[in-house]
Amino acid sequence: MGGGGQQTEQGEPGSGKAAGVYTWEEVQKHSSRTDQWLVINRKVYNITQWARRHPGGFRVISHYSGVDATEAFAAFHPDLKLVQKFLKPLLVGELAPTEPSHDGKKDAKIIQDFNHLREQVGKEGLFRARPLFFCLHLGHILLLEALAWLMVSYWGTSWTLTLLCALLLGTAQSQAGWLQHDFGHLSVFRKSKWNHLVHKFVMGHLKGASANWWNHRHFQHHAKPNILKKDPDVNMLHVFVLGNTQPVEYGSKKMNYLPYNHQHRYFFLVGPPLLMPVYFQIQIMKGIISQRDWGDLVWYLSYYIRFFSCYTPLYGFLGSVALMTFVRFLDSQCFVWVTQMNHLPKEIEYERHQDWLTMQLKATCNIKQSSFNDWFCGHLNFQIEHHLFPTMPRHNYHLVAPRVRALCEKHGILYEMKTLWRGMADVVSSLKTSGELWMDAYLHK
Repeated sequence: MGGGGQQTEQGEPGSGKAAGVYTWEEVQKHSSRTDQWLVINRKVYNITQWARRHPGGFRVISHYSGVDATEAFAAFHPDLKLVQKFLKPLLVGELAPTEPSHDGKKDAKIIQDFNHLREQVGKEGLFRARPLFFCLHLGHILLLEALAWLMVSYWGTSWTLTLLCALLLGTAQSQAGWLQHDFGHLSVFRKSKWNHLVHKFVMGHLKGASANWWNHRHFQHHAKPNILKKDPDVNMLHVFVLGNTQPVEYGSKKMNYLPYNHQHRYFFLVGPPLLMPVYFQIQIMKGIISQRDWGDLVWYLSYYIRFFSCYTPLYGFLGSVALMTFVRFLDSQCFVWVTQMNHLPKEIEYERHQDWLTMQLKATCNIKQSSFNDWFCGHLNFQIEHHLFPTMPRHNYHLVAPRVRALCEKHGILYEMKTLWRGMADVVSSLKTSGELWMDAYLHK
């Protein structure tokens, strides 16, 4: 069994039969790529082989190897009873009675209070979606797409109409991005398979991307937000340095891939403009090919077939490529600013093994509610509530927000709320601060 745990009953890993009791120290030894255990509700599971088949991706479950995954398990899975069936064959034992239920320095009182809140909002039906809300949202996306094509089809392809067409398509793309996010988090239908199916339609056919690629990337972000080497959203490939720790590390090691003291300036050139049209497209194709995800490839290609069938007769092939690129450019601007203003100015550090509430609040903030902000941000202006309850339908975030805020006040955890403008400005100011930290460390350490 490894680790020499006190044995209570003999059994083989994966047999489904409890094989022993273990200390946290023993569990934590099983945290390598080829030997992974985790704990859920005091039960110890060997996920070494299962991790490769995990629907959410190998990395997201591996981030919890050797530690307690109870809170993340509850957050990501809307049907816990169904998922328990997959866990049974992986059971290898349980924690010793003398061991605490949570690893590290997690606050048991915070965990208890947050679990109570989750139970209460569940009983009140706040995890149940309103189908009409999502139907109307999908309808307005399809309407924008139809209006864009009809406009240039009937009134011509002048520069003015082409620009208006691109704005309509860019808005539709942005809103489709928020909609696919809902289905990707399994927050619309009660049955996961229906969420997965519609997710592939919206992400593949309406946006020209890969649903599985998005899942495997985005779930890591939710599992370990703003945690270096675990959250792919803060893996900047040496283009930017973020937070307070990474800039000092780069500066101390004299790492100067780019002039980071100017990153708040070149961000406008390489961040919002290029993320979706260039970097994400490369990553999507690499993901599809490496995973041999031919189903997602079909959905992905269906977007291009539809787009070029509609616009090549009007603009020619190269003109259609230019139009699509500009639409992705507009979509990328919206996506970057909305997603980064909630995270980039917050704490970005290495793993600290904090409880779910504390970890999420240190990495997220909210943008003030308004009808426009709700629509423009896809309700991700309630980023705190979304991160705490990722399977909750977005139209219920405002209902749970006051209770989350009260819970944070009770435990002295910062619940940060900003205006839309302040959130966007803080993205630039945080990059500037990090760049200055890099420069100081580069010159003086």
